[in-house]
Amino acid sequence: MSITMLVKHSDAQVKPNIIFILADDLGYGDLSCYGAKDIQTPFIDKLANSGFKFTRAYANSTVCSPSRAAILSGNYPDMVGVPGVIRDIPHNTWGNLKDDFVSLPEALKKQNYSTALIGKWHLGYTSPDVPNARGFDFFKGFLGDMMDDYYTHLRSGVNWMRENNQEINPEGHATDLFTDWTLDYLEQQKEVQNPFFLFLTYNAPHSPIQPPSSWLKKIQKRQPNTPLKRQKLMALIEHLDHNVGRILNYLKASQLDENTMIIFTSDNGGALQYGASNQPFSGGKGDMLEGGIRVPCLVKLPNQTTAQESDSPFVLMDFYPTLISFARGEIDQNLPSIRIKDLTTFEGAKLRNNTIWMRREGHRFGGGIYYAISDGRYKLLRNDPFSDYKLFDMLEDPYENYPINNPEIENKLMKALTEHIQSSGKIPWQ
Repeated sequence: MSITMLVKHSDAQVKPNIIFILADDLGYGDLSCYGAKDIQTPFIDKLANSGFKFTRAYANSTVCSPSRAAILSGNYPDMVGVPGVIRDIPHNTWGNLKDDFVSLPEALKKQNYSTALIGKWHLGYTSPDVPNARGFDFFKGFLGDMMDDYYTHLRSGVNWMRENNQEINPEGHATDLFTDWTLDYLEQQKEVQNPFFLFLTYNAPHSPIQPPSSWLKKIQKRQPNTPLKRQKLMALIEHLDHNVGRILNYLKASQLDENTMIIFTSDNGGALQYGASNQPFSGGKGDMLEGGIRVPCLVKLPNQTTAQESDSPFVLMDFYPTLISFARGEIDQNLPSIRIKDLTTFEGAKLRNNTIWMRREGHRFGGGIYYAISDGRYKLLRNDPFSDYKLFDMLEDPYENYPINNPEIENKLMKALTEHIQSSGKIPWQ
C-alpha cells in the first residue's frame, strides 16, 4: 500500500481520531525497534512493524517544557515564551507560555474535534496557563514538572494532580493511572460522533527511575548481571510498553483503530545519568548533540498495515501543520513548522532553510541560553552557554566525533541563528 493511497483513504473517510503519545526522556536507543538489545518493547514495536518508523525525528529542545510548547504551537519554543523549563520556583523558572497563539487543540476544535490531555502538562500552574484554558476540553493528569514519587505523585510536598481544575489524589503508579484514564476516555469516545484528539503524556521514563517492583524483578531474573541503574530504567520502559499495549489492544477490540492515527515519540533524549541509551549517537538529555535531541518516533495511520522507514528530517513542531492537514483544517499563521513529508504532500508548503534548537536554564548555567542550528547537512552547536561553537558535517560524521573548520559555513549558520535570536528576544518569557 503506497503512502499516497494511505493519505487519500484517510481523507475519504470521516476525519481521523488522533492519539499522540509522548514519553518523557526516552532515549533513541532504548526501544527494541530502534536497536536496543537488552530491552523488550513488543507493543511499541508493533507500531514500527505496521506504520512509519522515523530515524531523523528531532525534539525542539533538550528538555521538557520547550519541546511541549513547540508541539502545541507549531513554533519554536522561544517564540511562544518557553525558552526553558517552567517550574513552580520563582527564582528558577524559565518560561511563560504566550497568550496569543492558536494551540494545536484549539485548531483541531475548529474542525469539530473533542480534545483531551491525559498525563503531564509542564507548561504552567495557574490559569491561563493550564490545559483547560489552552484548548483541551478534558484534562486529567499532572500539572507540574516531575513527580518525586510515581506513587505519591507529589512534587516537593505539593499535589499537582488534577481532573480539569479540581485537585485529585488517586492511588497507583502514574503510568498505570494515565493508562486507566485513557481507557476510560476511549470508552466514552466510542459512542461519540465527533473525532477526538488525545494528547497522552507519560512521565515515564523520567526520573525518579521507579518501576513497579514486579517489573524490576522480571528484569533482574532475565538479566542478573546488568547494573542496577540500568535494570531499573529497563523495567520502567518495559512497564511503559505494557501500558501502550493496553491501549493498542483496546483500540483493536473496539475497532477504534480503523480510524485512529497513533503517534509515539519522546520530548527529548534519554538522561545518561540514569542509565539511558541514545545509541548510536553522542550525548543525552540536556545536550545539543544528537543524543539529546534525536528521538524515536513512530506513526501509524488508520488502517495502515505496511511498515515504512523514513530518514526524512523533521522536528516535533512539524506535527502541528501535519495533524491540522489530516483534520482538513487551514493554518492562518506564519509558522516555521512544515508538514511532514512522508505523511502528507508538500504542496503549498514552504521548506525550512534551517532548523534551530535552544534552551535557557539556571543552575550551573546561570540563566544562560545555548543553541544549535542545522541546514540539514552541517550543524553548529554548543552544549552550554559558555563553550565555543563547534561545527559538524552530519553527512560525514553523524555521531559528531570530529568538529570541522569551515568559516564560510559557520558564518552562514551563525548569521541565520543571530536573526532568530533577535526575533525571539522580542518575546517575553517571564
